[in-house]
Amino acid sequence: MYQFIKTSFVLMLLMNLSACAQNDKYEKSNTFKQMNNGGKKSMEHKTEIATFAAGCFWCVEGQFQLLKGVTKVESGYIGGHTVNPTYKQVCTGETGHAEACNIYYDPSIISYDELLAAFWVAHDPTQLNRQGNDVGTQYRSAIFYHNDEQKQKAEEYKKKLNDEHAYNGPVVTEISPYTTFYKAEDYHQNYYNENPNLGYCQFVVKPKMDKFRKVFNNKLKDDK
Repeated sequence: MYQFIKTSFVLMLLMNLSACAQNDKYEKSNTFKQMNNGGKKSMEHKTEIATFAAGCFWCVEGQFQLLKGVTKVESGYIGGHTVNPTYKQVCTGETGHAEACNIYYDPSIISYDELLAAFWVAHDPTQLNRQGNDVGTQYRSAIFYHNDEQKQKAEEYKKKLNDEHAYNGPVVTEISPYTTFYKAEDYHQNYYNENPNLGYCQFVVKPKMDKFRKVFNNKLKDDK
């Protein structure tokens, strides 16, 4: 995230516009429509978890907090080799961890398929080990599945997206089993809502939030 401070405003705008163009094409794909309208809802209220990495976890957290059926979003680190990593360590890219979010949701309200649709709208999955000006393996696109069903759905939809050429380039999203998830420091939790006026939040997180609201306007919580 610190790269933002060092990058010119014009370059940042160009990168964001490019990412939006990628998503505009994707949102018209049959695969997106299948995900966004698919998935059998559970007959009972319960809590399940989806774990996604899609660049800066401030962005991911803020977007998924908007959706009906999502009860909690927790930012943290997963997929690396360092025990109990700090944010400073993860930012070096040397721990192997990705910034990620545990998405706690009620499958009677929102399906995993719909969450996958939201995941692929939330970022540009054709960028390898980066999102915009945030560069490094800690910003990689990844789905960490909790069971065989999640794995099957993630792999199936990724293949369909690539077969359909839903983006201007191949989807490079990593699909890996869920391992140890380290909750990030307290100041990272609910970050956008707590710090909406900071530069990064205004120029990077907010445009993504606005785009997300537009695409999923019929799936937002009543207060969003």
